[in-house]
Amino acid sequence: MSEVLEFRNGHRVEVVADLPEVLRLRHTLPAPGRQAGPHRHPVLAETWTVTRGRLRFVIDGTETVAGPGDTVHAPPGAVHAFESLDPGTELDHEIRPPLRHLDMFRLWSALDRAGRTTRSGVPRDPLALALLWRLQDGYLAGPPEWLQRAVLGGAARLAVRLGYRRRLLPGRAPL
Repeated sequence: MSEVLEFRNGHRVEVVADLPEVLRLRHTLPAPGRQAGPHRHPVLAETWTVTRGRLRFVIDGTETVAGPGDTVHAPPGAVHAFESLDPGTELDHEIRPPLRHLDMFRLWSALDRAGRTTRSGVPRDPLALALLWRLQDGYLAGPPEWLQRAVLGGAARLAVRLGYRRRLLPGRAPL
């Protein structure tokens, strides 16, 4: 049986394949809304194929609305964000190389199910937020990368030293 990660808002993430070269996920998004704000990954690429509903993507400033059967790709370095437009949207999501993306979803789900995130899914604890930032293997659009590395990277190192990683994701590899 495949691993399924669940969120309080009904978002489900099913792990379809977890291989060294690719991570394949299937998302079910129960309600319209923002799924990921603007960010970029220096190394990994993401591809989404919509199987039900519609999603709006903005990749390097270009907006695309994708419906069933449409595939959208963000290459390494591209600033991208997306939101679901319809209730019950479903999509296949591929990450190459996976790096720590699966642990990011695991941590996010664990925090959310424990009630440790805001209504919009942001971790309430700054150290948990820093760990989540570190696991996404990328940068938020806007704040300078050096500042993110200094503030969020420093907070993530502190969180690891304080045992957050061990408590929140038991049995996972160290950061």
